[in-house]
Amino acid sequence: MRGALAAVAVVFAGAALSGQAYAAGGVGTYTFDPDAQSIAGEDISAEAAELKPDVVYKSAISGKQKLYYRLNLDAKANAYVSAVVVPKGGGKVTYGDGVTVSIRDSSDDECSSQNALFGSAQYPRPIAAYASRVVSEDSLCQEAGTYYLLVERESKETSDQGEWDLELRYVSEPELAHASSGPTEAPTVWPSASPPPPTRAEDNTRHGGAGYYDATSLESGEWKDRIEPGQTLFYRIPVDWGQQIFATAGLSNSTSAKNPYVSSALAVSLDNPAMGHVDEVSPMSYAGKPSSVSFDPLPPVAYENRYDSSDDVSAMRFAGWYYLSVSLSPAVAEAYGAKPITLTLQISVKGEAGKTPYKGDAGIFAVTQGDKDAAREGQSGAQAAAGADNGTMKLVAAAGIGAGTVLVLWMGVWTLTARRRAAAVPAAPTGGGQYPYGGPPQAW
Repeated sequence: MRGALAAVAVVFAGAALSGQAYAAGGVGTYTFDPDAQSIAGEDISAEAAELKPDVVYKSAISGKQKLYYRLNLDAKANAYVSAVVVPKGGGKVTYGDGVTVSIRDSSDDECSSQNALFGSAQYPRPIAAYASRVVSEDSLCQEAGTYYLLVERESKETSDQGEWDLELRYVSEPELAHASSGPTEAPTVWPSASPPPPTRAEDNTRHGGAGYYDATSLESGEWKDRIEPGQTLFYRIPVDWGQQIFATAGLSNSTSAKNPYVSSALAVSLDNPAMGHVDEVSPMSYAGKPSSVSFDPLPPVAYENRYDSSDDVSAMRFAGWYYLSVSLSPAVAEAYGAKPITLTLQISVKGEAGKTPYKGDAGIFAVTQGDKDAAREGQSGAQAAAGADNGTMKLVAAAGIGAGTVLVLWMGVWTLTARRRAAAVPAAPTGGGQYPYGGPPQAW
């Protein structure tokens, strides 16, 4: 009985822990996945620590370091490894600073690479890139074996040479349901007309997260937030197969008597479900008047987009959560003060959802009903994950409590039966007489 009660207590304790929320930090902070495992990159490939699939890691890189991480890949699954670069607050960055992320085989042949670089918006903020090993007859890196993720940092002499944090993710793409079917060329045309302005809800305030982990879920609509100078806000939008995403970000006017000009004030970037960079808009300047920027029309999500040579088309290869990050330059504080400015986001997801090309559970490369609910309710990624965990724990707890209830009822029945039997046993006769029925009670 004590064991059953202890088990129930453990269930409730686990449910309580899984429901804890992780609050976003202040201006200039980044929310790392709380389950991220620490790992150190190595200058020597032979000494590199291994990255496991579906595990998030936290690492760091300094100055002009080149760091290796080991990958053990089979000959079947497409592998994607992303790096989110998080400069420490206050560090100076210059045009062209950043990292190059590549996957290489044991002979140092490059499978693929992508850059995460600071452009004209020269202020510290999280940026992301990924590299892949794709299984294809026309590609290198097809054999099973040892591969390496190589992260190479580039920082100008006048830039901060200090340590930058890295958040690393390694995921595998699900197996195709029909490996030989479907187009093998990327589309060359797609709908390019901007959709009409989306509907604005009566309560359209959504507060962005401080990282990919706690990014705030959005569905089609017009949303309002407030952003402070030096801050980066994260949002995520579910985009299914065959659907096309349109996004516009804008700043409201300033009530300041003077409206100085700030170049590259607002930087907006889009990343795919594997944290691969899709596209960014030319950084928007700000002069105290309402201003906005929009992404050029991107193709609908399709498996065959991967055959295009450009990142913005190729990266639209998965269904799932697409991540929007919005950064406001610290220079805005010098011109307009440190108070937050109202930010508006117009999100439109167009098109009917198509069928998945994968066999079985697609994992992060799918849009579920739970994802749609999270987007409608404005849950953060952390809240949605906690809700899923709590749902599981509630089922476990209910099962535990049910088992405990049955045990208690059984114990009660057993006790009552024992008492009734005891009451039915005749008392032993006095004076050395014999028990009836030919023996003592235990023999009946």
